[in-house]
Amino acid sequence: MTERYHILVVEDDDDINRLLCSVLRTAGYAPQPAYSGTEAQLYLAQREWAMVLLDLMLPGKRGEELLEEISGRYGFPVIVITAQGEREPKIAALKTGADDYITKPFDLEEVSARIDSVLRRYRRLPQAQSPKLLLHKDLALDPEAKTAVAGDAELALTAREYEILALLMASPKKLFTKANLFESVWGEEFPGGGENVVNVHMSNLRNKLAKANPQEEYIETIWGMGYRIKT
Repeated sequence: MTERYHILVVEDDDDINRLLCSVLRTAGYAPQPAYSGTEAQLYLAQREWAMVLLDLMLPGKRGEELLEEISGRYGFPVIVITAQGEREPKIAALKTGADDYITKPFDLEEVSARIDSVLRRYRRLPQAQSPKLLLHKDLALDPEAKTAVAGDAELALTAREYEILALLMASPKKLFTKANLFESVWGEEFPGGGENVVNVHMSNLRNKLAKANPQEEYIETIWGMGYRIKT
C-alpha cells in the first residue's frame, strides 16, 4: 500500500493545492497541505516525509530558502512545481537539491508519473519507509539492506566504503577527523598508518560517487581537519 507514504504539498494557491492533494489521495498517498513557507517549515520537523511538492513563490519563507533547508537538513526528495519556467530558476533549483522541476500549468498524469519515478529512485517503494533510511540530495542509503543509490545508479561499495558513507550521512553537520572515521568504521585504535588507509578508502568512495553522478559533490574535505557531508 502507498498510504504510508506521506507527501507534503507546499502551495499557496488553494485550488492548486487541493487539486494536487486530490491526485495524491487517488493514487493512495497521504498528502498534507501547507500554504506558506513558514507553515511548511513547521511540518517538515514533524515526521519523515516521502516527498515534498514545493512551489517557489510562497508567502512567508521563500520556496528557494525552503528547498535549501530541505536539501541540507532533511534530505527529503523534492519536486518543484512552479510558474517560473525560465532556465535560470530551474537550474538553480536543481543545483540546490530539487529532484525534478515541473512548470505550471501542468498535466496531472505527468505529475503523478514523476512522483512515482522519484519515489522509485529513493527506493521508498515498497520498503524504503524505514526510519533508518539515510537521505541526502539524490543519495539514499538503506542501512538494513546495505544498499546505496546515487541518482538512478546503485553503488557497488565495499563494506568499509559503505560504513564511511553511512557514518557521514548519519551526522551531516559533523566534521569527522581521519582518526574519528578509522576508529568508528574499523573499530580499532587509530594506528600510525591509519591516515593512508582512510585516504585510500575515501578516494575510492569518492570515485564511485563521481561516476554515479558527475554533476554532484557529496563529501567535503576540510583541509587539515577532516571530512563531512557537503550541503
